Amino acid sequence: MSTEAKTVTESKSTIQFLVVTAIFIALTYLFTAFINVRLPIAANGGLIHLGNVPLFIGAIIFGKKTGMIAGGVGMGLFDLLSGWTLWAPFTFVIVGLMGYVVGRITEKPSHQKFQWYVVAIGAALVIKIVGYYIAEAIIYHSLVAPVTSIPGNVVQILVAAVIVLIVIAPLNVAAKKVGLK
Repeated sequence: MSTEAKTVTESKSTIQFLVVTAIFIALTYLFTAFINVRLPIAANGGLIHLGNVPLFIGAIIFGKKTGMIAGGVGMGLFDLLSGWTLWAPFTFVIVGLMGYVVGRITEKPSHQKFQWYVVAIGAALVIKIVGYYIAEAIIYHSLVAPVTSIPGNVVQILVAAVIVLIVIAPLNVAAKKVGLK
């Protein structure tokens, strides 16, 4: 391959990465902002949303970098724009790590299977519970108060897991057919 052809290929790849990642940032933000339920039972408020659905799909299909950026920026942006500003730095790190780990676990071709998707989403669940427990302990100066958020975090990830596990195989096939993967 000539140097010019290689440069064009690299440019197309970079443009594709930027466009796909921007789309998943937007989807993660939109699914967090507009498809959600505020929890009246949690002492600290709380929100169950579907932002994890595009986050997990982006990470599984397009990899750890897209997952990390889409999760951290998409949900961090939600926090900044919705009045949860104090949470934004924590969300950026926690959800960015969730996206990275899901993408990292599923990036090998041999890990593009249902059981690996379950493992990856399970790892994201652990990161979410531990990460937000620590964040709430810092914000509320309490080791007890964050416990009330754990059930909502579990429900949020489990709902996203069910949806993602149903749609990921056909989406993977579609991404391959149109040359995105």
